[in-house]
Amino acid sequence: MRILIIEDDSILAQHLKRKCESAGFSVDITQHGLDGEAMANQLAYHAVILDLGLPDHPGLTILKNWRRGRNPVPVIVLTARNSWQERVVGIEAGADDYLGKPFHVEELLARLRALIMRCHARFQGQLNVGGYTLEEERQAVIKPDGELVQLTSMEFRLLRVFMLSPGRIHSKDALIDVLYDFDKIMDHNVIEVYINHLRKKLGRDIIRTLRWQGYQFMPGT
Repeated sequence: MRILIIEDDSILAQHLKRKCESAGFSVDITQHGLDGEAMANQLAYHAVILDLGLPDHPGLTILKNWRRGRNPVPVIVLTARNSWQERVVGIEAGADDYLGKPFHVEELLARLRALIMRCHARFQGQLNVGGYTLEEERQAVIKPDGELVQLTSMEFRLLRVFMLSPGRIHSKDALIDVLYDFDKIMDHNVIEVYINHLRKKLGRDIIRTLRWQGYQFMPGT
């Protein structure tokens, strides 16, 4: 899954990027509010972590502009101002969740996962499709026969994309957009390599190849 972090503190932004990537997310970051607002309008992010105290373009303004423009991207707001009044203002502007600084990264990750689960409305607590259960904490998947299969970070990201939209056809371009950072250019063949890894671990028929179209996750068929 691909998320965007808009945070003017470069040290904190890089720290969050590393932690989120370790948790299986693909992460873009920017320190500039105007750039962040445009990025979330141009690309389909699964969630945004937004600092309200941006010097060039207030976070609340960004949030209001997204909602006014009918951009439904899930947003967790970060701020050093932690009064209940600030929480109310953030929620009323369209934030989905709120975290005051300082915070524990583990709590942010838990809130991020819960927000994405809630907004996709496909599962409660765990992602379960066709008898396959995705284990977020262990970065693994449980097969219908109960076997726990450990996944690499990229295998995990890819399977999560498929399980959030079973039956949907994903082109290689679309998968690259979701899986990789904004500033990275990846060869299309890399996607095919990871698809084959998943097939070896979970079964050859679980992911179908549709010529000239892409890939389709079809468990239990």
